[in-house]
Amino acid sequence: MGAAAEIPFFRLRNITKVYQAATVETVALDDVSLDIREGEFLGLVGPSGCGKSTLLNIVAMLDTPSTGRYELGEIEVSGASQARLAQIRKGNIGFVFQSFHLVNDLSVFKNVELPLLYLDMSRERRQRRVREVLELLDLAHRAEHRPAQLSGGQQQRVAIARAVVGDPKLIVADEPTGNLDTFHGEEVMDMLTTLNQQGVTILMATHSDTHVRRADRVLAMLDGRLVS
Repeated sequence: MGAAAEIPFFRLRNITKVYQAATVETVALDDVSLDIREGEFLGLVGPSGCGKSTLLNIVAMLDTPSTGRYELGEIEVSGASQARLAQIRKGNIGFVFQSFHLVNDLSVFKNVELPLLYLDMSRERRQRRVREVLELLDLAHRAEHRPAQLSGGQQQRVAIARAVVGDPKLIVADEPTGNLDTFHGEEVMDMLTTLNQQGVTILMATHSDTHVRRADRVLAMLDGRLVS
């Protein structure tokens, strides 16, 4: 890997996240610092409730830290408005959820096209890009199917297609195989590995000892802190 790839392009410093509910205060993240490097496949492990999903949501700009700094290249992310976060997120970050979060009333093609509707892109270019991604993930023959007509593994592949269609710099995957059987879980991991080999950076939280071995680097969390 060249020298340019050694420069972190996602940098978190002393991130905390505190949730307030009535008189109860919950510290979800406690002084977390993390560098994510271009082209890296980073695995995140730890018990349920340790803060993995909160950290992923902050990296993906779906949530904001209570304190600390978050930088994407030269961009200061922490403290940005929700509108600004949405603008930064477009074209930079794709998110893969455990539960797919597909729109059941839309076809596979329309589900994958959704993120492109928020970009300054012509209809012809949008459709060409969707077709390219569906071919890449072996979903072209399912383009007109609805999510309910697909297996769990196929639905997750659609979710991955939706995450990558905007050509993001980083894919954040939160337990992407958690709802899948072994066969379909391995299928999804093959997809993520292939995308990483093509240059996409991946941050993945998982409970699977087998799947985390696909990562270049593994970090463990406990009680809201990175412990390794």
